[in-house]
Amino acid sequence: QVQLVESGGGLVQPGGSLRLSCAASGSAFSISAMGWYRQAPGKQREFVAAISWIGQGSTYYADSVKGRFTISDNARNTVYLQMNSLKPEDTAVYYCNAAAGPNVNWGQGTQVTVSS
Repeated sequence: QVQLVESGGGLVQPGGSLRLSCAASGSAFSISAMGWYRQAPGKQREFVAAISWIGQGSTYYADSVKGRFTISDNARNTVYLQMNSLKPEDTAVYYCNAAAGPNVNWGQGTQVTVSS
């Protein structure tokens, strides 16, 4: 089992920046990919970004965040999401997930609010 804990959310003005962190524990050695999703009130959870360590490793982004958000990692046990040029529509609860073997594990989420 993999446990995930997100941190770094908060209130920021439009145009500002935040960095989210997701720390993995437990069977973190089995993780092959980690990602960020978000869910705004009244909307479905949507993909934001992901990083994979399969092969040479790759990163993936939703079109809505390309050029503004950057996903990075620290030796597969911590993943970061640097969010720049934030917009009000980025307001959501952000969830981290990790693929470990056949399982996908989720964190509890962290609130990001972009408002003036």
